[in-house]
Amino acid sequence: MPTVHDWINNPLAVVDGLFAQSNSSPDWEKKVVEYFKEKLKLNDAHTWVPSLNDVPLYYLKPNSLVKFRCMVQDMFDPEFFMGVYETNDLTSNSKVKCGKYKDITVGGQVDFNSRNTVTSERQTFYCVPIPGESQWAKEISFICQARVVPSTSYVPNRHKRSYEEDDEMDTQPQHSAESHGNTEPKRQETEAPSHDSSSAHCTSSLDLNFPLPGEKGPACLVKVYEDWDGFKLNDMLEVFGILSVDPALSVIADEREASSLLDPTEVTETVEEQRVHSPPPSLVPRLHMLYAQPLVHNNPLLPSSAPENNVHESSLATYTDVLGELASVRAELHTYLTHVLMGDSLAAEYLILHLISNVYSRRDVLPLGKFTLNLSGCPHSSPYTEHLYKVIQQLVPSSYRLCMSLHNMNNQRMVPRKDYTANRLVSGTLQLANNTSLFLDETQLEQGQLDATGVRNITALGNLISWQKVDYDFNYHQMEFPCNINVLITSEGRSLLPSDSQVNLRPTLNPPNLEEYLSAVQVAQVPSQFNKYRIYLSGARALNYTISDEITKAVEEDFVEMRKDDPQSMSAEDLHRLLVVARLLSLSHGQNTLSRDGWMKAKQLEALRISRTQQQKSLSGNEP
Repeated sequence: MPTVHDWINNPLAVVDGLFAQSNSSPDWEKKVVEYFKEKLKLNDAHTWVPSLNDVPLYYLKPNSLVKFRCMVQDMFDPEFFMGVYETNDLTSNSKVKCGKYKDITVGGQVDFNSRNTVTSERQTFYCVPIPGESQWAKEISFICQARVVPSTSYVPNRHKRSYEEDDEMDTQPQHSAESHGNTEPKRQETEAPSHDSSSAHCTSSLDLNFPLPGEKGPACLVKVYEDWDGFKLNDMLEVFGILSVDPALSVIADEREASSLLDPTEVTETVEEQRVHSPPPSLVPRLHMLYAQPLVHNNPLLPSSAPENNVHESSLATYTDVLGELASVRAELHTYLTHVLMGDSLAAEYLILHLISNVYSRRDVLPLGKFTLNLSGCPHSSPYTEHLYKVIQQLVPSSYRLCMSLHNMNNQRMVPRKDYTANRLVSGTLQLANNTSLFLDETQLEQGQLDATGVRNITALGNLISWQKVDYDFNYHQMEFPCNINVLITSEGRSLLPSDSQVNLRPTLNPPNLEEYLSAVQVAQVPSQFNKYRIYLSGARALNYTISDEITKAVEEDFVEMRKDDPQSMSAEDLHRLLVVARLLSLSHGQNTLSRDGWMKAKQLEALRISRTQQQKSLSGNEP
């Protein structure tokens, strides 16, 4: 069997070996997947596997095992390929070969009339790096995982030669598994980059259909061979698979495009679809999935649910320390956020509750657990909201700041739409992975007229906040995609968007230079302290929560009592908000059940918030 590193450097040898031993038994495919799963579990072996997120494509050995931390942005139609084929050449007899985990057949002329040929089906996902992933999350992931980098003395030369041999390979009797056509349409695909760049890591001039503007990183076509119905659009995955960057794929794509231009009746795909679905592998590599770990979160400081994907030992030690010091870490985070919010401890309390909120369930159409916070009273003229977002960015694994200027509202594509000509899903700003923090900066909204696009964008944001869903545009109909996005709105007055809670900022500090003050507050936090905050926030939102029958009865009695004197003082909606606050307050203290004391603290907190809101209304006189 292969040596320790052969299964990483030459995984196809493992596949072909197990295929050769199979004697046509279908179990060999399961054995391949189990082999690599077991290997990845041993001694942090998954950290030895090079990452497409970190290592430039030209340093990676073709047909080696790599990993990719990504989000499923789009899904192709299923495609046929030759799972088993037979070859003939001048020097040897016919030979039955395995076509799985490959794009190009090898070893001579394929005998298409062979009885041994087996046509199989696979699915293709278009995957992009997790949108809005914070720089700290990327850096820690690379430190913790990318222990082994492929040899730079060998791989770039191999890569360079592959381009030089491009013309030669065109004359070889090879056949692309991708050229066998597609079957029943399922969903969508994405736009491929243009052909005028030779960079393996894509530049901003290439349209890789990233949901967020300014994003960088590789996109990848992930070939899925089993259980593809278990994956959904926008899922976060860490994919382990065999890298395919054969230049012959570009040749095949060019030939198909030329053929369609000469005789459109010969092909079923449009030119636009071919360009989108068959981008150059040097820009959008193919990754043949052996195993994929769904990511519940993308915080590299927390252990994942899978034992083979545990975090680095130093991070695990920090995680354990934070669990043991949860109360003190919460207090330190509250102090830090109080400074950031210029002395407003109540706003800091609600910001913590917002940051650990999470849609834990749905009752009919109602998402339970969401807690959209509107921080009103933010100054318009200063860069305060920009600095506040930088603080949020340092605390959460994924985030995006949307400046709600009139220009952005009227011009930005927020809702993904289906392009039927290119057969792809054109991404939008609101195509985000679960647990992303969306920072809506309403202080940037000036007076003016929203056009039809602006109205649609405002409606989409309202639906996201209220129902935690985005209605993707499929031209003739809309398709509802549920999501789990934390939305924080900063505004001068009350937001024009709905929210679950509004806290009017009331600073007790008035620094002469706001930028210098906020920079000093951030600099005062050492990296190890930030890591504690990051672990605390992700850990608290992952805790389970229950309410005992005894506390449920006490809450019901309290509700009746509060309505006794003035039924208008406490509505069912107010009770729901109070229960959400009580839940988040308990979880923020590491308590997975509501106590009487926790209920009383939640009531006090809400009373302070409501009192402040009413005072602000009376002062402004014209706020809704």
